Amino acid sequence: MLDLNQRVVLDRAGFAALLQALADDGHALVGPTVGDGAIVLDAIAGIDDLPRGVGDDQAPGHYRLRDRGDAALFGYAVSPHAWKRELLPPRVPLVQIRRSATGLAIEAAPAPTRKVAFIGVRGCELAAIAIQDRVLATGAHPDADYAARRAQSFILAVHCGSPAGTCFCVSMETGPRARGAFDLAATELLDGEHRFVIEIGSDAGRAILARVASRTATTDDVTAATAVTDHAATQMGRAMPTAGLRDLLMANLEHPRWQHVADRCLGCANCTMSCPTCFCTSVEDTTDLSGDVATRTRRWDSCFTADFAYVHGGSARPSLRARYRQWMTHKLATWHDQFDSSGCVGCGRCITWCPVGIDLTEEVAAIRAAPAPRSHADG
Repeated sequence: MLDLNQRVVLDRAGFAALLQALADDGHALVGPTVGDGAIVLDAIAGIDDLPRGVGDDQAPGHYRLRDRGDAALFGYAVSPHAWKRELLPPRVPLVQIRRSATGLAIEAAPAPTRKVAFIGVRGCELAAIAIQDRVLATGAHPDADYAARRAQSFILAVHCGSPAGTCFCVSMETGPRARGAFDLAATELLDGEHRFVIEIGSDAGRAILARVASRTATTDDVTAATAVTDHAATQMGRAMPTAGLRDLLMANLEHPRWQHVADRCLGCANCTMSCPTCFCTSVEDTTDLSGDVATRTRRWDSCFTADFAYVHGGSARPSLRARYRQWMTHKLATWHDQFDSSGCVGCGRCITWCPVGIDLTEEVAAIRAAPAPRSHADG
């Protein structure tokens, strides 16, 4: 029987068999595939749907696919999509109320029962899932829908070897090696033999791997796998020193840099939509044309919308200056007060997918370089 500390090697056919074993076990496979000019997370049937030989170039406000010229299946950084789309979907029905001649019938939405295998989760994304678990699954008030989806998920992580120009996971201590609650983790090697060094993280992972032909990893395999992430750690496109960051931001709530950002910010909310840890939601109520069926739906929302902070009489944060400051100080400062961690995992999505290229690492550096005296914040 495979040991939890044992590492094994799969060739390309073996990795394909691993995906098939997950599908045979009843898991829907969700993983990276090319669509609409990007590497997106979507339903896949197997190994042939993965982005073979496709890499990505990312910079502030810039994303392009490129031909790597090799057979890598995971030779990209991160997708525009975050795994929260599977665990905290953009729209979820909560309750439906039906009116009939006999009265009102209230029906709660059924709990999700779909088993899903997440293929290719990176270290930063695994850290993001752990943050959302802490908030939505294991906290004092767990979200039933999130908890049900999370309990039925299988995570096949991939240690990152191809960081992008907007990545800074090393600064946030979340990568490039995947850490934490994965079922299996793979390092893809292309040094002559295309193979995957597999680590086992759970009994569920061990049970699936036992159904696939493999060989025991040699010292050379393990050394080569370690070298992949050691090299990736030196290739970060960004850095954001975190020492004293919480106190720095909270002491600079009136810094002129907030207005500098607001002058460029479009308020589009791309940063929060692409962020793997943002979990702001709202609810909307709709009725059908007959007026007999009312549905309450939860949907993604953002602190960048004026209505999100609306209270009687107006918005508590009417300006883009106030809304950007709220997002960044919550993500990097007061998140520590609420959840005992940073809300940022260094994936760089908010930088890549900002249409005007606003870079939170640049904003932190500017405030750190010229801190302003502390005073009361505006609205």
